[in-house]
Amino acid sequence: MREMKESGIEWIGQIPNDWDIRRGKYLFTYVQKPIRKDDEVITCFRDGEVTLRSNRREEGFTISDKEIGYQGIDKGDLIVHGMDGFAGSIGISDSRGKASPVLNVLDTDENKRFFMYYMRAAAWSGLFLSLATGIRVRTCDTNWGKLREVMYLVPSKDVQNRVVSFLDKKSSEIDSLISCIQKEIETLDEYKNSLITEAVTRGLDPNVELKDSGTKWCPYIPKNWNYTNPKALFKQRYDRAYPGDRQLTASQEHGIVFQDEFMEMTGARVVTVIKDFSILKHVEPGDFVISMRSFQGGLEYSENRGCISSAYVMLIPDTKLVYPPFYRWFFKSSKYINAIQSTSNLVRDGQAMRYANFAQVPLFIIPVAEQKKIAEYLDLRVSEINKVLKEKENQIGILQDLKKSIIYEYVTGKKEAPAV
Repeated sequence: MREMKESGIEWIGQIPNDWDIRRGKYLFTYVQKPIRKDDEVITCFRDGEVTLRSNRREEGFTISDKEIGYQGIDKGDLIVHGMDGFAGSIGISDSRGKASPVLNVLDTDENKRFFMYYMRAAAWSGLFLSLATGIRVRTCDTNWGKLREVMYLVPSKDVQNRVVSFLDKKSSEIDSLISCIQKEIETLDEYKNSLITEAVTRGLDPNVELKDSGTKWCPYIPKNWNYTNPKALFKQRYDRAYPGDRQLTASQEHGIVFQDEFMEMTGARVVTVIKDFSILKHVEPGDFVISMRSFQGGLEYSENRGCISSAYVMLIPDTKLVYPPFYRWFFKSSKYINAIQSTSNLVRDGQAMRYANFAQVPLFIIPVAEQKKIAEYLDLRVSEINKVLKEKENQIGILQDLKKSIIYEYVTGKKEAPAV
């Protein structure tokens, strides 16, 4: 058994007796390189991949034409994300490109991949959060001024190389398993979405006789269904907040829920109105709420009475023609969401949907008894699918925790990497 000593580093504890400890400023060099004319933008993602945005995705990023402070990044550079480093956004660049100064580019004579793994372990331990000065987690800054003062373990280069070789292999094996499970999740999600869409636009009888619907977004419908204007099924609610109304929030995952309960469930913070409740709108159980994200499928059903942002639109269903739990599924079908999206030019991401958009997509008069059967069928089937999806997500979580644990044990010397 190897002889161990106290490291003096709280999140690590004991380390092998022959491992050194060095402050960051004596281990790394902070590098700022000029950009080149043809450089593409590089991003460091939370899974640690450092690559060109065009290799993964462009959406969700603000593109700046000014490029003030942009820096060059070379393939093989060690990158620490100054805002998302706490979540594991630390990696080795696989490309030449440019990036904003939020990415810290570090050089060292040691094995960069070893310190990539080491810093990820430090981030997952909470070290980066303890260094941050931001009010919110998303604004936490971990810049070179802080990284340079951190203490780092420095084993011999032979040990570094052995640890990297071992962790690369183990990480690849675990990532491969995670990828397989993720593909299973994607297949189940696709099946769930097709199941919902088929049920709410065709009914449950696969042999039902179809007819021309009279609308482009859903060309054929069962013979006993009829085309109608959405205004015949749903009216707007204009009521302002009632005295004593609890504030609600809209969530695609949880529907329309009370703000305090939403914050407790998710840990997220939402804007709460303290004064002037007249700016809020009243919501009744059974109402549907057109929220800011309704173009992405956020037309939500409320089972609660309360008040919500005046930016939202409340729909009152005519219960003689509408069984609300059916439309809870109907409004989540991919065909309907695509039809709603076609009513707007979507000038900007997150553009608010209005009643005018809702009124442009024809709906159908469907026997209420049939709506109820479809809703009950989907409640059961989707619940079964979601249960399997949850199990798959738990499996991924277990594998991710295993990967973090293995990285921690080997970069801190708790376990000895085998010889290459």
